[in-house]
Amino acid sequence: MNPLNPKKLLLTKWTAVKPVAKQKHFLVSRVIQPELPTDPIEQVEIEAVFSKAVQVIAWRDLQNEAVWRQGWV
Repeated sequence: MNPLNPKKLLLTKWTAVKPVAKQKHFLVSRVIQPELPTDPIEQVEIEAVFSKAVQVIAWRDLQNEAVWRQGWV
């Protein structure tokens, strides 16, 4: 997998390897900025395409290929 840059994750597409409740395809809808501008970005908000459910996850979790695949597969 290519290295990820948290500043460039907005609107990227992801597929969950093990879908739950028909939620398989996700879109990064927001990159959560830290309180201090000097702190690194830690979290992103992902939105399920099917149900529009939103969850906040650590952006580094997207690098785990056992859980996420980049793009809609």
